[in-house]
Amino acid sequence: MTPLEPFGARLRRAMDERGPLCVGIDPHASLLADWGLGDDIKGLERFTYTVVEALADRVAVLKPQSAFFERFGSRGIAVLEQAVADSRAAGALVLMDAKRGDIGSTMAAYAATYLDPASPLFSDAVTVSPYLGYGSLRPALDLARQSGTGVFVLALTSNPEGAEVQHAVRADGASVAATMLDHLKAENARDAAPMGSYGAVVGATLGDTLGAAGADLAIGGPLLAPGIGAQGATAADLPKVFGAAVANVVPNVSRGVLKHGPDVAALRESAARFAGEVRDAVASARG
Repeated sequence: MTPLEPFGARLRRAMDERGPLCVGIDPHASLLADWGLGDDIKGLERFTYTVVEALADRVAVLKPQSAFFERFGSRGIAVLEQAVADSRAAGALVLMDAKRGDIGSTMAAYAATYLDPASPLFSDAVTVSPYLGYGSLRPALDLARQSGTGVFVLALTSNPEGAEVQHAVRADGASVAATMLDHLKAENARDAAPMGSYGAVVGATLGDTLGAAGADLAIGGPLLAPGIGAQGATAADLPKVFGAAVANVVPNVSRGVLKHGPDVAALRESAARFAGEVRDAVASARG
């Protein structure tokens, strides 16, 4: 295959040109209802294609949540395939939020689903779960390097249940989360300029919790940060939470933007406002 330019380089350019923002495409039932749509395939289509029309030509990253499409079976997957293709054609990077994690040939199949250019669900990056051991992710990590795509590894998630695993301390004294971040730093060391292609998911709402986990966020790659907007974090919180790594933060906003649909202009205005706030917060932190 002819690889793309490395994902980290493409993401850095998109963030600089379009603003550092990732908008989720999360067509769950309550949001469809808020838009006046049915919880059915027609509602899914209207919701998804409206978000793509409104945002794909202007935001850095769109992040479809695969589960909300899978629940409609093959028809939902068909909508997802079209959304991925249309979003990428309009210039947005697509991060597939699938959180896959398995071993051996099964992990390789998941990797091929999202990171092989021959796949109908080919995306620019995918979220993965490392909790069968970081080494279980090797098929996805290697295919990402080969194809010029990216991988975001769950490290310090914003859900309270995550701490019982992620903050657990290994025999060597390091937390599980810190171990995952160290793995990613080593992964990015091979080609971290201007930014590596191997990212971590770190909640923007965690605050001082990051210090308690012994987290070194300087991994040389992007940090996907859910929690801005409806979950309570703001752009102004980012420098306090992420410190010197804030320039590599990709804040994820879903409901905070999507609640303004189905009005295309309102969706665009909301996304532009969030992106501007993040850009200002990062610039202020840099002095």
